[in-house]
Amino acid sequence: MIRFDAAYQGVPPWDMGCPQPAVVRMAEEGLLMGAVLDAGCGTGENALYLAGRGADVVGVDFVSAAVERARGKASDRGVRAYFLVHDALHLRDLGRCFDAVLDCGLFHTFEDDERPRYAESVAGVLRAGGALHLLCFSEQERSEGGPRRVTQAEIRDAFREGFRVEWIRPEVFESRIHPGGARAWAARIVREPDER
Repeated sequence: MIRFDAAYQGVPPWDMGCPQPAVVRMAEEGLLMGAVLDAGCGTGENALYLAGRGADVVGVDFVSAAVERARGKASDRGVRAYFLVHDALHLRDLGRCFDAVLDCGLFHTFEDDERPRYAESVAGVLRAGGALHLLCFSEQERSEGGPRRVTQAEIRDAFREGFRVEWIRPEVFESRIHPGGARAWAARIVREPDER
């Protein structure tokens, strides 16, 4: 957490001042509508973009400086989106259910033992039939710097219980330290109905 706090003393390399193009494409496909949770929202560019398209958006991040910037942007732009300092491993504590969850650059920060906890956390706020939309660095990205790389198998493994991976496709993750963007995976992961 300390390195994330330090990143917000300036402009973090993942903060492009606009939504990630991959998120824009997902929104244009109609995948991020209704009540949307942006998990690991940073300074809010993706959340604000989705709110501007009519989504009811809540953004959470555990770095208070990021949330403060997101709130300031929402106020300055006159966009209605809510931002909270919150741990993505405890999303159920939000006391809300969402139609979609966006994870743009959060999953690849988790250690192996945190991934099942994160999947359970997402399941706790995502309605049955709703989907997690994930964008993370791919193992195909060979440049120096940036977060841990993730394989398709790791994505499938993390969400093997209670979810169905509908698709995983190649994408680009825009970054200030990766000219032209970094190779990434985008995934749509649907929450299955609870078995009773």
